Order: sequence, then structure tokens, then C-alpha cells
Amino acid sequence: MGGGGGAGAAAAQAMPTRERLIAAARGVVEEVGYGGASVLVIAERAGVASGTLYRHFPSKAELFAGVFRDVCGHELDVARAAAAAHDGDPLAQVDAIIASFADRALVNPTLAWSLIAEPVDPAVEAVRLEFRAAYRTTLAGLLREGIGIGAVPAQDAELTAAALVGAANEILAGPLAPAHDDHRNAAETTAALRTLWRRMLG
Repeated sequence: MGGGGGAGAAAAQAMPTRERLIAAARGVVEEVGYGGASVLVIAERAGVASGTLYRHFPSKAELFAGVFRDVCGHELDVARAAAAAHDGDPLAQVDAIIASFADRALVNPTLAWSLIAEPVDPAVEAVRLEFRAAYRTTLAGLLREGIGIGAVPAQDAELTAAALVGAANEILAGPLAPAHDDHRNAAETTAALRTLWRRMLG
């Protein structure tokens, strides 16, 4: 995630204004979290006046809803791509999604904390819930496949998928929190989560 100097700045300026604002806002959240992100700093980083920002996003909440939708959508695509590498093995696909989700969160903790657990405005929370539902739907589909081929004991796939998403978010919230006291390293956290989901399935 390093910078590209003048070339990187020139490329950023060539982006459409809305995309530039989203990218700038994401960068600020990665550094200081949602609560510390200033609209003025974001506008300055994007190279626009604050009035221009508000023409594209009438409020800070709408700007960050856009950021969350962009980042969460990308992360879901990455998780699904990881699962696709194990096509035909639904348990390996579940494992790939959970491991991808955890590993990527733990290498970018400030952004991940904002996406997963930091208090946010209702409009932003709505996007957060939308993507949690998307993860649940994806996992439930894989669990039903696993049940169908006898790889998973018969159970309510939707309920188990909801429990998996909830457990993943709760477990990661600890080490991602700004003032955390979780002393496990990232690999240990992901390994514990991978063990837990298999036990939850029975």
C-alpha cells in the first residue's frame, strides 16, 4: 500500500472527483478511524474544496456510506474469489472465506475496526449490516451444499451462517480495537477462528 510519489498524485488527480473523494476518505480512515476522520482533511487530500465534497456527498455519513460500500464490496469479492479456488469442496470454501476475512482485517486493523465494530452513523451502519447479510447468504449457500453431500451434519444453514459471521466479527473486534489487550498474533487469531467454525458445524 505504499505511495508512488508524483506519479501516484498525478494518477489520483486524474480520477473522477467522486472516486477521488472515496479514495481520500478511505486513506484517512485507515490512519485515524471513522471517528477521527475530518471532512476538511478528506477534501484537502482529494484536492477539492469542501463545497465540492458536499456537492457529491451531502453529509459525512453519506460519504462514509460510500466508502464502506466500496471497501466492503471489494473485500467480499476477494473472499468469494478465495472460495472459488476450492470449487466443489464447500467446507474448504467456507474456510477460505473466513480465513480471507480474518487475515485481511488483521493486516489493516484501523480500517477493519471501523468496518466491523467502531460506532458509526446510522447510514453507515446500514451498509455494514448489508454486507454482513451478504456474507451470511454466501456462507449459508455453501453450508447447504455441504449438508447436501453429507459433509456437514443436518442443521439450519441460515442460523449457522449468522452465528459464523457474528463469531468472526466478535472475535476480530478484540484484536482490532485501538486499545486492545488481546496478545495473540494475527496467525493465532485466524487459526482459532478456523478451528471454531468447524466445531460450530459439529
